Amino acid sequence: MDPVRLHSSILEHAQLQFSRSGGPGGQNVNKVNSRVEIRIHIDELQGLSDAELQRLRTVLSNRITNSGELVLTASDERSQLDNRDLAFQRLEQLISSAAKLPKQRKPTKPTRASREQRILHKKLTSLKKSHRRFHQPEE
Repeated sequence: MDPVRLHSSILEHAQLQFSRSGGPGGQNVNKVNSRVEIRIHIDELQGLSDAELQRLRTVLSNRITNSGELVLTASDERSQLDNRDLAFQRLEQLISSAAKLPKQRKPTKPTRASREQRILHKKLTSLKKSHRRFHQPEE
């Protein structure tokens, strides 16, 4: 992943829409379009490999529309400019964290000591259960 190319492609291709935001703010809420909705086509993102793009599509499948747009909103602040910056930060963070490929698992064998400990535990459990059995006295 190339974070510089990713950042520049987000700034270049993102589409912004503004609307009235709910929440606190008094009369300001009724007058100012401070809520920001940011949309970007997944295919327009640059700086990601094919595997990272595929992972992005699977991880963020519930946020991606049928037309292939990733949608995110921000309405935390009272200022449109602050919400705009916040939306860009969240979008970049969301994309970079979702596109991160998981580490490959290296299969390991159990150590000799752990195998011996497992056998010992099994023997002790077996002994404990055998003592619970009813023993008939010999005649």
